[in-house]
Amino acid sequence: MSNTFGRLFRITTWGESHGHSIGVVVDGCPPRLPIDIEAIQRELDRRRPGQSRITTQRREADRVKILSGVYHGRTLGTSIALMVENADARGKDYSEMRDKYRPSHADYTYQAKYGIRAVEGGGRASARETVGRVAGGAVARLVLDQAGIEVVAWVDQVSDICARVDSSAVSLAAVEANIARCPDPPAAEKMIERIDAARKDGDSLGGVVRAVARNVPAGLGAPVFGKLDADLAGAMLGLPAAKGFEVGSGFAGVTMTGSEHNDPFYIDRAGNTPTVRTRTNHSGGIQGGISNGESIEIAVAFKPTATILRPQQTVDTQGREVTLKPRGRHDPCVLPRAVPIVEAMMALVLADHLLYHRAQCGGEPVRGEPEQ
Repeated sequence: MSNTFGRLFRITTWGESHGHSIGVVVDGCPPRLPIDIEAIQRELDRRRPGQSRITTQRREADRVKILSGVYHGRTLGTSIALMVENADARGKDYSEMRDKYRPSHADYTYQAKYGIRAVEGGGRASARETVGRVAGGAVARLVLDQAGIEVVAWVDQVSDICARVDSSAVSLAAVEANIARCPDPPAAEKMIERIDAARKDGDSLGGVVRAVARNVPAGLGAPVFGKLDADLAGAMLGLPAAKGFEVGSGFAGVTMTGSEHNDPFYIDRAGNTPTVRTRTNHSGGIQGGISNGESIEIAVAFKPTATILRPQQTVDTQGREVTLKPRGRHDPCVLPRAVPIVEAMMALVLADHLLYHRAQCGGEPVRGEPEQ
């Protein structure tokens, strides 16, 4: 089941980087949901290669086709199959990598596990696999839209360049305003310059993507197994190049005392219904594995892209120590294109937990109303 994610709202991604096509099968989507193919396409356009000078120059239109599960613009409740064709595969770029393992890539570990691998583009170990995740996540967003839940991610750090972003106010428009996908314009300009320099130098950079989910009701998740934060961690650490995950204060919380870190409750009487709220959000919207009604805030750390255009010491399939001189088209920094992928995985987890809550508890989760 290594290609399947989720419990009730499930996706199975398929296809290799340089195969004929790539895509996803979505299971468990509620019936009669209006499907906006252009909304799915917009998310794939944000993920696709060749969109700017600081991303891989592979040219793919990534036009999505719906093969099943939709009738007259609405879901049938059956499996939804989505496909994107690969048009700009250049297998010859990987001729030297056929017998040589790229340092810090999945070449060796994949070969060690299966005894065979698709060399061109890295096969299933390529970030191209995330086409299916983003397409499936776009369907999950339609489920969340009906529940009023919004997910926004952005590039918060590239190398040692950090942005200053108000997570409560950041918008998709601000994120998409520049090719770095950083809503802090001065920081974005520095990030673009640094990524461009790394690209010209044949090197790569890492960084951090942050994300926020707003209007999430209290009650999603579970207190032991199936914790909401644990499932989010699994979703994010399953992304290519992801090496770290935080929710709320994350690792910074270790320097705080309990009295500093605790989020005091109060009753918000501003609306028609009194609502339980917290005055701070160090918990990142999740307490005891269950959402508390505040915004869910996470961060994902991505390592520098493994494939760089510099000679590197490695070994080959015959066990000899050799020098690898990679060719091809690769992202000098995965962060700008990782933004829609992080959003997709967050949407998938939240949609799955929303449906799971309905199945177990009946009806919709509460919006923070105090007990009577």
